[in-house]
Amino acid sequence: MNSQIKNVLENIEKVIIGKREVAELSIVALLARGHVLLEDVPGVGKTMMVRSLAKSFDAQFKRIQFTPDLLPSDVVGISIYNPKTMEFEFRPGPIMGDVVLADEINRTSPKTQSALLEAMEETSVTIDGNTLAINQPFFVMATQNPIEHEGTYPLPEAQLDRFLLKIKMGYPSRGEEVEILRRAENGKPIEQIKSVLSVAQLIELQELVQGVYVEDSVKSYMVELASQTREHNYVHLGVSPRATIALMKASQAYAFMKGRSYVTPDDVQYLVPFVFSHRLVLKPDARYDHVTADEILERIIAQTPVPTKRFAEQ
Repeated sequence: MNSQIKNVLENIEKVIIGKREVAELSIVALLARGHVLLEDVPGVGKTMMVRSLAKSFDAQFKRIQFTPDLLPSDVVGISIYNPKTMEFEFRPGPIMGDVVLADEINRTSPKTQSALLEAMEETSVTIDGNTLAINQPFFVMATQNPIEHEGTYPLPEAQLDRFLLKIKMGYPSRGEEVEILRRAENGKPIEQIKSVLSVAQLIELQELVQGVYVEDSVKSYMVELASQTREHNYVHLGVSPRATIALMKASQAYAFMKGRSYVTPDDVQYLVPFVFSHRLVLKPDARYDHVTADEILERIIAQTPVPTKRFAEQ
């Protein structure tokens, strides 16, 4: 594993206990220039995960606390008339940061959620007809509580499709929770984290990830997995080509993080649930039969032929 990535993981684990996989997947999205949706019940460390990752590299951190009365201009910014200069001046919103925490994103209206669409897909915002680029790196980690909780709005499919990965935190084990209590006795661990990676170093790593080799048979394997979701009896709407691209980018970042210069089918199989599950729209029959998106993907992976070519470093 790259030493710089290892340092970031160690930094996160000073705050977040027992969530190595969540930390690794968050870094995968960051390296792939994607975005992450963290979903779980309140109090399991979603916000702390985002903050610890943001503090691990020297970048501008912004936080948006989504509420029912939040307006799109509160996210992207607004032009305000200055009577002294007799001109409109743009005041950027928090979306113009390097690392943006979109906290409890499903507590605001779909209209405000949609304000993130252009920023997350095109790294730009359009205000009063003017398009402004967002500086790199640009990384959104959104948290949401399950939609069964009162006072939340389900995210539109177009918004979900902009997230490279969807990750669930889960409860800690009993032993891990005891360790959490021990650390909490000595103050707040998040305050002890220092930056271990510069913005320039992060951008360099992101560029290296783009050079990770993906063999044509592996690309075909990704496309076949995506196609199977569009043809499954329980699926009303399968994944889009954007999801297939996301799977390839995530696989490149994951292979790079594991110290390889090429992607294997195992990388693809591991990442499929995190990349595809939130993009599937299931038929009522699936809910009636208590079949989940993860179970559907598990069956698709099991029945799709895997490339048999021996993978050697390219």
